[in-house]
Amino acid sequence: METGGSLVQAIRKPTLTPKAIIHQKFGSKASYTVEEVEEPTQNGCPGLAILQKGPCLYRCSLELPDFTVVSGSFKKKKDAEQSAAQIALEKLGINLSSDNPTAEEAWRELIARVKYIFSNEFLSALHPLSSHFKAALRRVGDLNASVPASVIAICDGKLNNLCKIINPTVESHPLLVLSYIMRAAAGLPELVVSAEGQLSIWRKDPYPPNVIESSISQQSDVAESITTTAIYIPCSPEKAVEPVILNISSTGYYLDVIGQILGLSDANMVLISRTIGKASSETRFYFAAPKSYPLDMSSDLLNAKVVPFGGPLNAKASSLCGQDIYGDSILASIGYTWKGQDIFHEDVTLQSYYRMLISKIPSGVYKLSREAILAAELPLTFTTKTNWKGSFPREILSSFCRQYRLLEPVFCVSSIPLKASSELSRSNNKPEVSESAEQEREYANENESVDVDPKLAVLGSSFTCEVKIYSKCQDLILECAPNVLYKKQNDAVQSASLKVLSWLNAYLKDTYMSLEKEKQLANVFDIKFYRQIFFKEVVKCLSVCNCQHNETLGGKEPELNGVVENDASYINIEGTDSGLCPSNGSLLCVCYSVSLVTKGELQKELLESIEEFEFEMGTGAVIPCLEAVVSQMSVGQSACFYTELPPEDLVLAAAKDLANALAFLTSPCCLEYSIILLQVTEPPEDRMEQALFNPPLSKQRVEYAVQHIKEFCATSLVDFGCGSGSLLESLLEYPTSLETIAGVDISQKSLSRAAKVLHSKLVMKSDFDAPCRSIKSAILFDGSITDFDSRLCGFDLATCLEVIEHMEEEQASLFGDIVLSSFRPRILIVSTPNYEYNVVLQKSNLTSHEDDPEEKIQSQSCKFRNHDHKFEWTREQFQHWASELAVRHKYRVEFSGVGGAVDLEPGFASQIAVFRRVFLPEDDDSLKDENSASELGKPIQELLSTTIKMRLDNRSRSMNNTTIFYRWKSI
Repeated sequence: METGGSLVQAIRKPTLTPKAIIHQKFGSKASYTVEEVEEPTQNGCPGLAILQKGPCLYRCSLELPDFTVVSGSFKKKKDAEQSAAQIALEKLGINLSSDNPTAEEAWRELIARVKYIFSNEFLSALHPLSSHFKAALRRVGDLNASVPASVIAICDGKLNNLCKIINPTVESHPLLVLSYIMRAAAGLPELVVSAEGQLSIWRKDPYPPNVIESSISQQSDVAESITTTAIYIPCSPEKAVEPVILNISSTGYYLDVIGQILGLSDANMVLISRTIGKASSETRFYFAAPKSYPLDMSSDLLNAKVVPFGGPLNAKASSLCGQDIYGDSILASIGYTWKGQDIFHEDVTLQSYYRMLISKIPSGVYKLSREAILAAELPLTFTTKTNWKGSFPREILSSFCRQYRLLEPVFCVSSIPLKASSELSRSNNKPEVSESAEQEREYANENESVDVDPKLAVLGSSFTCEVKIYSKCQDLILECAPNVLYKKQNDAVQSASLKVLSWLNAYLKDTYMSLEKEKQLANVFDIKFYRQIFFKEVVKCLSVCNCQHNETLGGKEPELNGVVENDASYINIEGTDSGLCPSNGSLLCVCYSVSLVTKGELQKELLESIEEFEFEMGTGAVIPCLEAVVSQMSVGQSACFYTELPPEDLVLAAAKDLANALAFLTSPCCLEYSIILLQVTEPPEDRMEQALFNPPLSKQRVEYAVQHIKEFCATSLVDFGCGSGSLLESLLEYPTSLETIAGVDISQKSLSRAAKVLHSKLVMKSDFDAPCRSIKSAILFDGSITDFDSRLCGFDLATCLEVIEHMEEEQASLFGDIVLSSFRPRILIVSTPNYEYNVVLQKSNLTSHEDDPEEKIQSQSCKFRNHDHKFEWTREQFQHWASELAVRHKYRVEFSGVGGAVDLEPGFASQIAVFRRVFLPEDDDSLKDENSASELGKPIQELLSTTIKMRLDNRSRSMNNTTIFYRWKSI
């Protein structure tokens, strides 16, 4: 962790985008038209016809008075628009880097902008500020036609941008804009009037009557008055936040009403904050300036000073807003927008105020996205995109940056080829490798600002992601570079984002931790941050509110002041045990409610309830006590338990009736959770396995196959049930004696992916260091592994890894007979899950019986590892099946496995049978003619079912029952 260091303090000027420059020069005369386009996509695999739908692309046409330009195709509309604007600027001979105005040029543009704002033309323009001007014309007395400078400052983005160019510190001190606006007005004595010490500007000469009539005619008829709810936030921490009602007449100005509530006779002295939340929001703080607000009217444009306000700081409002708010303030969602001339308003309730408070930390944003404030927690790990519920980590991190006025986070994804990642994993400094259930390499289009090498992504690389966060002044605040590899780019980005969020949660909970603890925390989450800038940009803006749950029944015993007993026996679980219990990685669906309960349960107030709430077990996606209770339940059971009160902000943010909730909080009370476990979806097989094995079982099986390839110097291999080619692809990462590889599968979708991945690697094998240089041909067959095909005969080694359990048991026996009697490879390796090992993976009980295998399998309580498994065999059942096959077809069989140990119960997680062909003197490796095959088949057919006999007898009439799906040959 870095707490200081040589930071670049030079502040860069904001850069105008091409579209912004076009708008400056042409205004409404520039017309953008965006259209969706379709472009052909390359499947990356010659000779393989795979219908693919390409990404949605957009092209923009920009029409200017003298010419029209058309952009290229982009995934995002805004990129197409910016490209069109860039092309137009190049045609106009305008260079972006040299066209940004200097501070002096920006000051002249600022004066011109103020002059335009008070022109006759602007009053009729469709602009939020022009609506304020029209409302100012309806003001009475001395305030008639006077426009508050704070309104001009917050409504006109161009003025703000010009002020930032003049003085970049405006970003951190937005009230400096008032000084520049008042100075610009003072430079226009022929047009406007501004009194010294005042924060308002008048037009010197009244608007012509026809201009006023024209502008008023644009407004629609409105009700006599508008009523909206706002929040009054007193400066004193001892005083309570309370709602207020704003009543605005159709002829009145809403700032006058707010000024009266704040005790101001001159509403022009109302200052207005930035927007709270989304940029499109009109939710702002309104507070009073001192009676004589000091303005820095010095001639030094670049060094205008931030004048001390002189009033008391409103800590509650300042922490929520991200800028200094002084004195009592009003939080309201009201104002004029670009959508129309009429006033926009929306109620701001106490609940919405408390929800804004908890959204200041990442876990609060996640709770709100799930609408489960008292149950959900920001998960500790990102497992799969499918199981993640609520806003994704990347979205939450972006939201956090916007909350604190930081730049959007920058993501840099590094792609590491499998060979390099394998070497890394074998080194002493090995990064952790995260496996994904899916094998796709695509990255979601919505994830922007990510640097990825698409060429390496196609080759089946591993990915790591670095995150950097900058202030608006482009100072680096923190960076996170996890030493973890992922198979998917999206997982790398989301996981890195989650690390940053988890660190922010922990740090903002205790901002005054010791330096030693600070260093340890940063190391845990791979964070390097610049303490001084971080405190300035983030910690300073955060209130003392702490929205973290306290320890509950699952950990440290809470002090509930005698409200409830502090022991686990107080947890009441009801209902019959169905045997369907959750385990780590399971996706659970529960129905729950949370209520405030007073001492003795005399009164109860419902706070939060959800009929169907899903979360992944073991990821920290819910509060610890809730997960601890659910882990003791089975589907259909209900439970009731109690916890101490979390921080008050969380309770009030969740409360449906704030008045009742506040009344409850005045007396000793606690939270009562009522929950029903509705459904448990078991995690995929690979997810369960990777939680226990490193390297994963899939990789261990590959290494087992490679060991036998090297042992027998096999030059050809066929993979039965190759799926998407994971084994064949992995074999290309190892130097072996293989020259020919083949795969068979019944799924064309899986074969499509296998073909693309194999092709991309094989065409690159000219690389001198490529392990697969020995491969001369590769072929994929589309068909069933229980069908005969003469082209599958004569292979040195055959594999069938984790396939037979997806078939019916009789089909698995048929497969064994077909392979060993007809294809007759020298070596056949078959692996399948060991059912007895499920007790370890699922943490369930396995009943022990000494009965026959059929009765034994029926009595076992473990679930299959995958919903698609038709069976899962015990060691005894698997060995019985394999031994019979070996005897029938003159093979020897040996048993082994991966994951676990042979001498420790319950054996290997994945059990393996290795069949070795027994060579007799009369054996010939070539395929026997039909007569010899029939003679060889006689003793076999006596032992097989009628169905198998028909298959073997008919192979002469249907020699090739599979179709070549993909073929590659070395040139």
